[in-house]
Amino acid sequence: MSKVLVTGVAGFIGFYVSQKLLNKGETIVGIDNLNSYYDVSLKKARLQQIESDKKFSFYQLDIAERKGVLELFNQYKFDYVIHLAAQAGVRYSLENPHAYVDSNLVGFVNILEGCRNGNIKHLVYASSSSVYGKNKKIPFSTDDNVDHPVSLYAATKKANELMAHTYSHLYGIPTTGLRFFTVYGPWGRPDMAYFLFTKAILAGNPIKVFNYGRMKRDFTYIDDIIEGIIRVMNKIPQSDKNLSVPYKIYNIGNNQPVELGHFIEVLEDCVGKKAIKEFLPMQPGDVPMTYANVDALIKDVGFQPNTSLEIGLEKFVSWYRDYYQC
Repeated sequence: MSKVLVTGVAGFIGFYVSQKLLNKGETIVGIDNLNSYYDVSLKKARLQQIESDKKFSFYQLDIAERKGVLELFNQYKFDYVIHLAAQAGVRYSLENPHAYVDSNLVGFVNILEGCRNGNIKHLVYASSSSVYGKNKKIPFSTDDNVDHPVSLYAATKKANELMAHTYSHLYGIPTTGLRFFTVYGPWGRPDMAYFLFTKAILAGNPIKVFNYGRMKRDFTYIDDIIEGIIRVMNKIPQSDKNLSVPYKIYNIGNNQPVELGHFIEVLEDCVGKKAIKEFLPMQPGDVPMTYANVDALIKDVGFQPNTSLEIGLEKFVSWYRDYYQC
C-alpha cells in the first residue's frame, strides 16, 4: 500500500479524500494549520471522523514553515502528495493579501521542494476555476488562455500551475493540477454561499444574492470531486513528444452550470422554507459564470462528475440539520 501526504487534511476536500484513501487501505499523513479563517471546531470535527484509523497520522503544521515541511518529507518518504492546503476565498483576498502569499506561494514552494527531495511518484495539487477570470469562451477548457485573473486568489492559483510546470521541467516531478469548480456538500466550508444561504433561510434572515441572481456556477458535489482526485492520483502524467514534461491540468466540474436563482429555488425546496432575498450587484473579484469542459478528464481517467444539484443539496441540508441540530 502507498504512503500519501494530504495537506489541508482538516479542510472540506482534504478530509474526504483522506477518508476515501484510508478506506482503500492507504497510509495517510495529514497536515493542517487549523487556522481561524472559518470555524475551527468544524475542522476538528472532520478530523474526529478519521483520527481513530491506525493508518492515519496528523500534524498541526503550516505549509509556510519551510523547516517543518522538509522534516516531514524526510521522515516519511511519501509515495504521493495530494496538496490541498491553501488560503481560500476570492473576497477575503481583497482584505488580507499577505495570507495568500504566505500559504499559496511560499507554502507551495515548500511542498515542491519536499517533493523534489523526496522523489515522490506524483504531486496532485488544487488549482481553481477562478483562473479563468472573465473568460467569455464556454465551456472553460484547459487550452484557454488564463493570463488575466481578476482576484489575487486566482493569480496565486495560476502561479501554482506555473511553478509546478517548472519543477516538472527541471526535476522530472510528475505534477497534476486540478481546477475545481464550486465544490459543495456535507462537511463543507461555512464561507460558501450554499452554507450561508442554508443558515440564513433556517434562521429567517435575508440572503445576499449577488449579480441579482444571474450568476451561473458549475456546482460540483464532493463525492464526484473525490473520485476524480483519486483517479487522477493513480494516473501519473508521462513526458511525450507533445509535452516534454510530466505535467497535466484538468478541470473537475459538473459540466452543467446552474443560475444562482435556480440554485436558491432548489435549496428552498430542500430546506422547506422560502428565502428572504436581498439582491445586490456583482462583487469585486467575482465572475459571472463558471462552466467546465471535462473532456480530458473523461478521456484520461474515465470519469465525469454527474451528481445532480437536487440530490447533492438534499444530502447537504440533511447533514446540516443533523450537525447543527436545527
